[in-house]
Amino acid sequence: MSTTTTAPDARRGGGSSSRQVVRSTLFILEQLVSKDFKLKYRRSVLGVLWSVLNPLLMMAVMTLVFSNMFKFPIENYPLYLILGTVLFQLMSDATNGAMGSIIASASLIKKVRVQKAVFPVEKALFALVNFALSLIAVAAVMVFFHVVPTFSMIALPLLLVYVLVFSIGIGLALSALSVFFRDVMHLWGVVMMAWNYLTPIFWPQDLAALAATVSNDGVMHALVTIEHFNPMYHYVIYFRDIMMYGTIPGLHMNLVCAAFAVITLAVGIVIFRKTQHKFILYI
Repeated sequence: MSTTTTAPDARRGGGSSSRQVVRSTLFILEQLVSKDFKLKYRRSVLGVLWSVLNPLLMMAVMTLVFSNMFKFPIENYPLYLILGTVLFQLMSDATNGAMGSIIASASLIKKVRVQKAVFPVEKALFALVNFALSLIAVAAVMVFFHVVPTFSMIALPLLLVYVLVFSIGIGLALSALSVFFRDVMHLWGVVMMAWNYLTPIFWPQDLAALAATVSNDGVMHALVTIEHFNPMYHYVIYFRDIMMYGTIPGLHMNLVCAAFAVITLAVGIVIFRKTQHKFILYI
């Protein structure tokens, strides 16, 4: 009798404990995101407006420079540019923030028992909040160029899941590695700069159109090879398809984007789990 009553109780207790952990983790994430949001805009005259103005100002400068320098035949070039910029910035902000999150939270980690992965994940979520604000700037540019929203935008949440999961995977790996090798924090800036230029932010995403401007076939061949293995290349094209061209990417494109996200997350989790027990010795 006691065995049959104890087992369900134990199961119920285990389920209750798991739910409590989930609720606690969500509460911590909410508090950390709120804290970062307040700190980011503290003592700023324009406050949240900077999340709207910043992509608009970057778009204006880059349009002025690249429109005159390269003269790429891209319709609605400012819109093309801001779409690539804000999506790449989402990944950049998420990974850069996550990279130093464990070190920055050293005092809390030493005092309170908390899931350490919360800190890099929170930075990615905070970057997503800023991205949501930057969509106001995107909407303003769409209105200016008379680009009408279409049903294809229903795929935007799916794209954001891909990019967020991908960024969390990189963030987990970087946050763990930077605890032991602080040089990672300096090297990542160089990697991001190169990655930005190798992603079709300001040049044509149609490689055939780009080939017409490149005289060296070897360079073009290398660029084509790189782009097949560049997750942000696929994510940026996906974003422009649904926001600018009114098309929903097909199954193949979704499988490629999902594969990059899942594989990167899996690698990040493995690196983080294998090293997190040593964090306390190095932070």
